[in-house]
Amino acid sequence: MNKVAPRTYLLAVLLVVLAFNSVDRVAMGLLLQDIKAALRLSDTQLGILSGIAFALFYATMGIPIARWADRGNRVIIIAVTTALWSLMVALCGFAASFGQLVLIRIGVAVGEAGCVPPAHSLIADFFSRAERPRAIAIYMLGGPLSMVIGYFIAGWLNELFGWRATFVMLGLPGLALACVVWRTLQEPRRITARAALGRTARHEPASQETPSVANVGLGKVCATLWRSITLRHLLLCNAVICFFTYGIMQWQPAFFIRSYGVKTGELGTWFAVIYGLGGMLGTYLGGEWASRRAANREALQLRALALVIAAFGVLSFGIYLAPNLPVALGLLGVATVGAYTFNGPLFATIQTLVPDHMRATSIALFYLFANLVGMGLGPSAAGVLSDVFRPRAGEESLRYALLCLCPGYFWSAWHLWRASTSVARDLEGGGH
Repeated sequence: MNKVAPRTYLLAVLLVVLAFNSVDRVAMGLLLQDIKAALRLSDTQLGILSGIAFALFYATMGIPIARWADRGNRVIIIAVTTALWSLMVALCGFAASFGQLVLIRIGVAVGEAGCVPPAHSLIADFFSRAERPRAIAIYMLGGPLSMVIGYFIAGWLNELFGWRATFVMLGLPGLALACVVWRTLQEPRRITARAALGRTARHEPASQETPSVANVGLGKVCATLWRSITLRHLLLCNAVICFFTYGIMQWQPAFFIRSYGVKTGELGTWFAVIYGLGGMLGTYLGGEWASRRAANREALQLRALALVIAAFGVLSFGIYLAPNLPVALGLLGVATVGAYTFNGPLFATIQTLVPDHMRATSIALFYLFANLVGMGLGPSAAGVLSDVFRPRAGEESLRYALLCLCPGYFWSAWHLWRASTSVARDLEGGGH
């Protein structure tokens, strides 16, 4: 087996795990209208269900899990948490009330929190600084792949079997994935530890290349992140963009259903193409461009991302002001390809700026703020705005609620541009 094969296999397995890790959140947006009718909920309750009730536990549990990942066996962490969220997603189909569904979604959140930070840390161990944008972009193809599964498959499963059976069928495949992770992936720290034991038995000196897994306190990780001007701006950028993105995307299916009368099967097919194929194309192109054309030039990468996100903000207005469905979907498709170029270069820059023994915790802290502010408050804000506009706008209230969120992309683009002015200096001070 050549040297590249283990890395390729690692990326492939982690990509599939990520796809199934977030597929229920994608499906939730598509199923909100049916859940609302079945459980007799308001838009505000739906916003809480898909927002803060999930995000609070998803974000906060990511910190202790990531602290564990920076010192322990990341493969076991991913396998165990994958099994947990798979079971909880299946249980969503048995909820009989708003309260029950909230409690089950909390269980899903705890399990799903164990996926991304350990995976980022593993990838950074296997790939160099120049390779990381491409590698992380490939891993994050799991996001748009989840759109294909969540929108296309869930859309038709819902039409054929209903939302309850859809959750059950989306959750159970994760159990097989957990077994694959457990049995086939290797934790490099265990290999290093075995090599160190062998050297000790032979009375050989320890290698100077053994990675640090020191028990660094959470306060020191936070201080390290805060000292970097670049990381501060990237933290704020990620939180801001998640607020507006989650607020808009969670309600997008309901908007198209209400404003254009589209069925979930048809809408799921369109969204699978737009977010799935378009998202995969954008994610891959962003990582490939950064590694091939702007390798080790993080300032150029961040400036390009700032321009792309600003352009996405302009196109977002057009989506909700479009005169008909084809124009709205066309603008959404163009915008999606550009927006997804963001993933690889951004998270590769973060991984390069922080020490290796802080990587999982650093990513978890980024997700803590992004998910509490973004996933937690974004859908809730959109739901509240929709209820506020409803007396005057009726079923079109959601259109105006989503329009109110579109200017936020210019705010996040500003933080990216500011980060590009300091990243070279911060890398000189200790980038990895």
